[in-house]
Amino acid sequence: MAVAAIAAVAVAGIAVTSAASVDAGKEKSTPAHDKSLQAGLEELVKDGTLPGALMSVRDRDGRVVNYTAGVGDIRTKSKVPADGYVRIASSTKMFTAVAVLQLAGEGKLSLDDTVEKFLPGVVRGTGDGAAIDGRNITIRQLLNHTSGMTRAMPLMPGGILPIKDRYFDAREVLDAALTQAPTFAPGQDRVFEYSNGGYVLLGLVAQKVAGRPLAEVITDQIINRIGLKETYYPGPGDREIRAPHPQGYLPPMDDEGNEIPGELVDITRLDPSIAGAAGQMIATPSDVNKFLVALQTGRLLKPRQMAEMRQTVEATGILPGWRYGLGVTEIPLSCGGVVYGHGGDIDGFQSRSAITSDGRAVTLVVTNDAARIMEVLAFFDKALCVTK
Repeated sequence: MAVAAIAAVAVAGIAVTSAASVDAGKEKSTPAHDKSLQAGLEELVKDGTLPGALMSVRDRDGRVVNYTAGVGDIRTKSKVPADGYVRIASSTKMFTAVAVLQLAGEGKLSLDDTVEKFLPGVVRGTGDGAAIDGRNITIRQLLNHTSGMTRAMPLMPGGILPIKDRYFDAREVLDAALTQAPTFAPGQDRVFEYSNGGYVLLGLVAQKVAGRPLAEVITDQIINRIGLKETYYPGPGDREIRAPHPQGYLPPMDDEGNEIPGELVDITRLDPSIAGAAGQMIATPSDVNKFLVALQTGRLLKPRQMAEMRQTVEATGILPGWRYGLGVTEIPLSCGGVVYGHGGDIDGFQSRSAITSDGRAVTLVVTNDAARIMEVLAFFDKALCVTK
């Protein structure tokens, strides 16, 4: 359950961030790197279950260092591209949440408005989901996963491989979620239940209120506003990842649904539309860090909306001490204090991103979403706790 909720991935090297990643005047690149972090990254990929790893670290002074380990392609043994493009999966939720909170800041919606106000008659559960009703679900409850909507993804009962090339419209994904029984009544004691379907619904609300497609809203109001040159929302039918990028892998399953040990399937090319507003986006690790910095320093949200974003509920079912706000996770560090960010798991890529209160941002990605999850989290914690 913890793995599902945190979802919602031979040659080692290091490189300084590319010129395209640098926001002139705000970031300075440096060749210096932490040997213990490089060694730790290499240890993660040592046994081959995680073919490749890439990480971008931005210190509080804006200096950026990119790390890599393992291989970018297990067939060719090519290097992992430093700061390459990856699927950021559920970290997309941070962008969707910002888009919704911006609309709230403009007075176009209230977080305590019901879904019914914007999508009248749309959210009505069927079958086992008959108790779901948009008249009882608020925008806030969708943002912090207290709506009771399911965590299940009923359109992929056989995993990603049978549907990897299939395009899904957001309404189709929502309708499938509405057939699943709610876990609890909306807002019941602020109970938390991670729901990708809930964020797909948020995307529909955002584009209805904005009057433009969600991808355009995110691109104009977030990506272009803060100059993220290596972040994008894939268009309909786009199954590729821009170059350079590592390949993403998953373990194959036998007829009984058990992993086949020692084997990996290349799943880099897939249609991410089944994730939509909950997990469709692609970015480089350094660009995700730039987003986190811009968010924390007030370039994207007004103070009131930023405060709302960090009002958290206990994230039951993830890990002890973790809490969830409006599209961001509050994560306690082993060295004290908390960070804010998100994780993302999509077939082929497992990522973790967060920023400390003093502006140290880390995005870590490995190229298998189904392996070494706790070790990845432990190393992520270490990278955030490094202060030199």
